Amino acid sequence: MEKTNIAIVGLGTVGTGVAKLLLDHGDRTSRHAGRTLWLKKAVVRDLAKPRDVDLPEGVATDSLDDVINDPEISVVAQLIGGLEPARSIMLRLLESGKDIVTANKALLAEHGPELFTRARELGRSIAFEASVAGGIPIIANVSQCLSANQIRSLEGILNGTSNFIVTQMDEKGAPYDVVVRKAQELGYAEADPTMDVDGTDAAQKLAILAHLAFGATVNWSDIPRIGIDGLDPDDLRYSRQLGYRIKLLALANLADDGLELSVAPTLVRIGTPLAEVRDAFNAIRVVGDAVGPVFYHGLGAGQMPTASAVVADLIDTAVGRTRLTFQTLEYFSIDNPPRAKLRDADTLVGRNYLRLSVANHPGTLASITAVLAKHKISIASVMQHEGENGSAHLDPVPLVIMTHEATEGAARAATQEIESLDSITGPVVRLRVKD
Repeated sequence: MEKTNIAIVGLGTVGTGVAKLLLDHGDRTSRHAGRTLWLKKAVVRDLAKPRDVDLPEGVATDSLDDVINDPEISVVAQLIGGLEPARSIMLRLLESGKDIVTANKALLAEHGPELFTRARELGRSIAFEASVAGGIPIIANVSQCLSANQIRSLEGILNGTSNFIVTQMDEKGAPYDVVVRKAQELGYAEADPTMDVDGTDAAQKLAILAHLAFGATVNWSDIPRIGIDGLDPDDLRYSRQLGYRIKLLALANLADDGLELSVAPTLVRIGTPLAEVRDAFNAIRVVGDAVGPVFYHGLGAGQMPTASAVVADLIDTAVGRTRLTFQTLEYFSIDNPPRAKLRDADTLVGRNYLRLSVANHPGTLASITAVLAKHKISIASVMQHEGENGSAHLDPVPLVIMTHEATEGAARAATQEIESLDSITGPVVRLRVKD
């Protein structure tokens, strides 16, 4: 059987999973590829480090040049995270005649146009299914399987770490810091989990999906984002009482005047598919004008789910399917004008959840509703619990307000004005609501 020589650069968690699939299931990959995918080299930083995979003699190397200078290696799984040296390594691999498979969403979100343009100039390809949603084949579905559609919207839970944390806080009542440590112990969170919990990771993935679905050229840092690192357990509890769960939701909506993009903790109605996504799972709801709503659900992180997507890309690249689609679809082309522009955030319309700590005396609610009315925001429901000792008028008490639809600009202005009232203690918590 014909053989395609493969190299892996970066034998961390995902790289180890890829090596296991190639070495332990060669019959499976060869059946789908019509050829043997032969792991010839695996580049690591420390050859002495113990690894959870038995590599054949001579496969492990600490020199990238062993891959660069080997003309028999045609496809490389570049599985180093971060921006540098990942960017420089990818450029060197492309210039040495290698096709690339990567899972590095941060690199693509930041340097996609440069890397993809260079790959096309050199007649090479970059496959990146594993960069978004782990084992869920969302890249292929959005860019190819749904190509007869104009995608109208994408709504997704794109970060398994944050979803695990929120699920544990919601269902177990566990404190945020305790759950973060548990996520680190289970391998869901890095030693520094900042990019997961502050919304950066989800925004980077959303930027990639927005380009594929809408032709948008947007830097991930321009996407409005709020993470879960400031999420209060009280809001999880009150949301549940109102019939909602809070999820870190990445949202893309296409309208006549442009594209709405955001990442934020959002109240999602219990019983809807996105609300029931638990622990480290990801999910994406896509709406196309021809197909209607389509829902994808699966593990969005972890060794083997991500390795599954990488190996599928290795097969497609070895067979030649990737090169055909890569050249035809012109991903991240700097020559193509963007097909969608970002909408003015202040004009976006939606419902809001407001939680306030208020003085428990007559007239407080009236002053709040007056501010909302001034900004043309109507109230859908109000929930207020008694303060400690029931009748203690001076105790601050929590007040939760659910609004009807209002513009983002009006909701933000009203929130700032309410915070200035003498009867309000501390900041107002405002979360978006998705019914």
